[in-house]
Amino acid sequence: MIPCIRGVIPIPQLNNISPFSFLTAGQIRFGRGTAKAATEDVARFGRRVLLVRGRAVSQVDDISTHLEQLGCTVTSVFAQGEPTCSDVDAATELGRAAKVDVILAIGGGAVLDLGKAVAAMIPTQGNVIDYLEGVGGARPLTADPLPCVAMPTTAGTGSEVTKNAVVSVPSAGRKVSLRDNRMLPRLAVIDPFFSDGTPASVTFSSGFDAVTQVIEPYLSIKANPLTDSLCRAAIPLGLTALAQLARQEDEKARDQIAYVSLIGGIALANAGLGAVHGLAGVIGGRFSAPHGLICARLLGPVLRLNREAERAASGDDKRYSDIATWMSAAFDVSSLTAFEMLNSQLDDLALPRLGQWIEPGTDLRAISAEALTTSSIKSNANVLTVDQLSSAVEDAL
Repeated sequence: MIPCIRGVIPIPQLNNISPFSFLTAGQIRFGRGTAKAATEDVARFGRRVLLVRGRAVSQVDDISTHLEQLGCTVTSVFAQGEPTCSDVDAATELGRAAKVDVILAIGGGAVLDLGKAVAAMIPTQGNVIDYLEGVGGARPLTADPLPCVAMPTTAGTGSEVTKNAVVSVPSAGRKVSLRDNRMLPRLAVIDPFFSDGTPASVTFSSGFDAVTQVIEPYLSIKANPLTDSLCRAAIPLGLTALAQLARQEDEKARDQIAYVSLIGGIALANAGLGAVHGLAGVIGGRFSAPHGLICARLLGPVLRLNREAERAASGDDKRYSDIATWMSAAFDVSSLTAFEMLNSQLDDLALPRLGQWIEPGTDLRAISAEALTTSSIKSNANVLTVDQLSSAVEDAL
């Protein structure tokens, strides 16, 4: 007989939970070996495949061969750098001419963004500029995108589970988004094997982008209980994994940062980002610095500014204290100065400062003013001024 326990069992008290929605990829598969098994799923979406890929990962050749063995016709697009409007339009025309049924995108975040954009544009009329936010027509898509299967080969952007594609518009000096809920991939396959042995510069710039993408949604004004629960676990995990990879190559740490990247994509798609990505979109559009590196260098200064603004506004900086404590544990620094010391930690990892791209005398106020118009900054935890944002960029130089 189970004894009766008398007394009161305390029940956790919850604050009122505001209504929220949640979107992610149709299916997510995570783990080593998942990429090899995904070709049969691609073939089920259709036999005419547009393979959007980079050139660096030799294993993609094996995947292409396996698709052909399954009876698929594979048309390849080799992505070079972050996609421009002309890149999207050219790949779209190639896909339309081949009458493709499904898009398979394998590569870094830029490759996945190109794949998602092409999947959206092939059934839609016109050019991609007609549908872009900010600098284009911002028209809604006129048709459902083609099925898209996304396989990241780096751990950073989380693009495999986001509903937008970042496109560079060189004529405007901007990076903007093609965005639609229907652009979420039908299948996201995250196989950490792809990232094994990634060079340190890519590991840490993309890795800190992944960490930024769980920190900013955690602080976002659009955060909800579901994204909070994901981000609270992912932030310390990502920081610890990066600290371990700074010491030595580690398969477990690669798995962990790949998972954090996935969670970052899920979180940002549902809770938004913040000032780091608002600035990064403008800086990346004007200069040639890698996106992940920009985010890494801006993270500490923007966290410091937001914490100061939060203290002044409400006196409650618990979430910032949590993040500082996690940074302290991972990188062996004081939690009191963790944000201020982050760029010194990045110096120790040999990541370049943004001054390598942003020349002395550049109008940082103009960059900051433009950042205030971006969609990312609308989710920032606090309202920051042009002067404050300029000081963050100055610290990153």
